[in-house]
Amino acid sequence: MRGVKTLLVGWDGATFTVLNELMAQGVMPFLKSFLEGGVRANLRTIVPALTPPAWTSLMTGRTPGYHGVFDFFRFEGQNSKHIRFFTSSDIQTETIWNLASKNGMRASSMNFPSMYPAPHISGYVVPGWVPWRQMRLACWPKDLFDQLKAIPEVTLRELGMDIKLEEKSTEGVGTQEEYGPWIEFHTRRERNWFEIYKYLTATDPSELTAVLFDGVDKMQHLCWRFIRPVDAAPLKEEWEFAVRELCLNYYRQLDSIFEQMVQLAGPEATVLLASDHGFGPTYEVFNVNTWLAKKGYLFWSEAAANQEKQTALLGVGQVARHTWLLDWTRTRAFATTPTSNGINIVVSEDGTGPGVPAAEYQAFRNQLIEELREVRSPEDGEKIISGIFTREEIFPGPSGHLGPDITLEMRDGGLISILPGEDIVSQRPVVSGAHRPLGIFGARGPGVKKGFDAGEISILDVAPTILYSLGLPVYKDLEGRVPQEIFEKTMLEEKPVKVSATSATGDGKEEEPEPEVDSETAEMSEEDERVVMERLRELGYIE
Repeated sequence: MRGVKTLLVGWDGATFTVLNELMAQGVMPFLKSFLEGGVRANLRTIVPALTPPAWTSLMTGRTPGYHGVFDFFRFEGQNSKHIRFFTSSDIQTETIWNLASKNGMRASSMNFPSMYPAPHISGYVVPGWVPWRQMRLACWPKDLFDQLKAIPEVTLRELGMDIKLEEKSTEGVGTQEEYGPWIEFHTRRERNWFEIYKYLTATDPSELTAVLFDGVDKMQHLCWRFIRPVDAAPLKEEWEFAVRELCLNYYRQLDSIFEQMVQLAGPEATVLLASDHGFGPTYEVFNVNTWLAKKGYLFWSEAAANQEKQTALLGVGQVARHTWLLDWTRTRAFATTPTSNGINIVVSEDGTGPGVPAAEYQAFRNQLIEELREVRSPEDGEKIISGIFTREEIFPGPSGHLGPDITLEMRDGGLISILPGEDIVSQRPVVSGAHRPLGIFGARGPGVKKGFDAGEISILDVAPTILYSLGLPVYKDLEGRVPQEIFEKTMLEEKPVKVSATSATGDGKEEEPEPEVDSETAEMSEEDERVVMERLRELGYIE
């Protein structure tokens, strides 16, 4: 009888900085026992530490230069200045779902990004980041939506990006009355994902089953000062303590869900727990386009003066505001989105058009990097950029040219601002949460060591580990490894790691049938894009 062989549980943005305290306080007792009975490690993510490229790296075992996902958005073409939302068609390498499926196993993927349109795998797909009106079309197989709709405990509408369900958060959360419903909504939302997992596990389990709970990331972005009061001004008001208790209750519920998932998977299942990145407090914002303008590398257009009127337009051609904010006849460098923390350089290939002549590209980029290293905070006089990476350094591979020319890491993990303004560095009105390089990893199951701290492993190691746990070969072109130190010696002797001599991509990607797309409903409407943009704004990804 088929059952769950490997269960992957994703907690978006989970960090031991928070979880260690919650386990010590008794808020998450099952997580504590799970890690004590298995393996734990810090999970180092890719650069940038951002949801779409990080989860895609976990799902593929490849870095962005190979899998092709760098941001929530991508340019429509190599020479285009317009951007669109990323989709599953942007992934240039095989995922663990495809690999399991083409090796005769079934896979179920719930709430992962980069999964719409859904791949036609042997198993089930409920993609994440899909507007409500697209949910029926998004699910695979075709009858899955109707199956899920029939589950009494599931409210499918809460799983889609519906603007009506996001109103409280997008209107601003400044009082207990506004925070409460928002936190409770995301607590319910995690329960919905659990009920779908429970249904599929009971009716038609897949050997590889994975569920992503993304409320952790959202809670920490907006509620960091309540979750980790030590990083902000002390809580004083009664409503502030009430909000903190709601946050703690969210984590209690998540712990209970995790416990039930492990029980349903059964004692013979290998259970892996992972996050796409970590988290920490952020206090400041680098207004990178303002800095570029003051340096004479970027020039604003006349439309920039009317930006308040223009920001209400949220079509794909408008989301990267640079398309109308910038004077393209003079601009040589610009930041497209705050999410990528990247700077793009305008290159004139023949040296006659706008931008930097191709022959001067390297010198211009080196000059930018040296000047960026010296950007300092007016508050303490210290440098605010902790890491500066070129495209070649962090995006090797055939898709590397799609990434920014320069990628920044801020000292507090924060995101850049792309909007015009006066101040180069500004202080946030309240402490918020921001991404950090170290996420979490946990494992328990047959052959997994007990009570072992593996120190640090890479997010690229998760895909090989999943393949190994399923008894499948680890493909030679995966960039990660099976961390053999987390397994018992007897396990490795009985079941040695086998590296496949063939490529993971092979011909599998071409053989996979193209998803059938209803052209009348599959494309994101302006309203759908508005929903996505409001959610990104809610999380602090865009202004």
